Amino acid sequence: MRPFKIEIPEEQIDDLKRRLRYSRLPGAIFQIDSQDGISLPFMRTLMDYWREEFDWRAQEARLNQLPHFKADIRGYSVHFLHKIGLGPAPVPLVLTHGWPGSFLEFETLIQHLTDPASHGGDPSDAFDVVVPSLPGFGFSSAPEGPGTNSRRIAELWHDLMQMLGYERYFAQGGDIGSGVSTWLGVLYPRNVAGVHLNYVSAGFRPPLDQRTPALNSQETEFHERAAAFAAEEGGYSLLQATKPQTLSYALTDSPTGLAAWILEKFESWTDNDGT
Repeated sequence: MRPFKIEIPEEQIDDLKRRLRYSRLPGAIFQIDSQDGISLPFMRTLMDYWREEFDWRAQEARLNQLPHFKADIRGYSVHFLHKIGLGPAPVPLVLTHGWPGSFLEFETLIQHLTDPASHGGDPSDAFDVVVPSLPGFGFSSAPEGPGTNSRRIAELWHDLMQMLGYERYFAQGGDIGSGVSTWLGVLYPRNVAGVHLNYVSAGFRPPLDQRTPALNSQETEFHERAAAFAAEEGGYSLLQATKPQTLSYALTDSPTGLAAWILEKFESWTDNDGT
């Protein structure tokens, strides 16, 4: 286990700007709205800002104010934030992000959890917060073979919490993090004091057998709406789940393509007014 500092080489930043400058954009039938995907005018505006105005060094300095660490666990290099709570008896808590998020999802929340007194709360409610980056996300190493699922990641997180000296802890997560947090509770019931999920992955389905009561009308309606949503807005998920290697060539080579792909995921979860 060792401290970690974000230090992106200047040549990588120069390469990013060069790729943005020479990106080849497609045409678009629907110029303004997002009927067929992220709109062309929006992408042009985003690319211009990213290339000309976005200051990575300023963001890097801000991010380096967070307590970054890395640990080698079961063949993975796991990046994580670890901030000690300010209170009489802070409670250990591991927070897990989802896709296409990162540890940054919790940047503001960490301050409230570790120092509630500074935000109008009770010091006795303080947490020791651990925020790992999923394998292949942020500054954690990517998997080198198949099998890195939510259960496997839960095993990594438990090892990490044990390395930090936390014998008993809470787990919280959404999206992919909901699966990881649930597996923590299943695999380590003597260590995990409780689990909180803010968004249950759309792929989650409870086990059904002959002893399970039939779905009621509200549950049936939910499954029908979920299936309709997956058919209309879930194209990104289907491709990633079936042919991720094919997709990876475009997303690895083109920052514009990667940005559009991530934005498509967020676009699918917004209402028509953009909220």
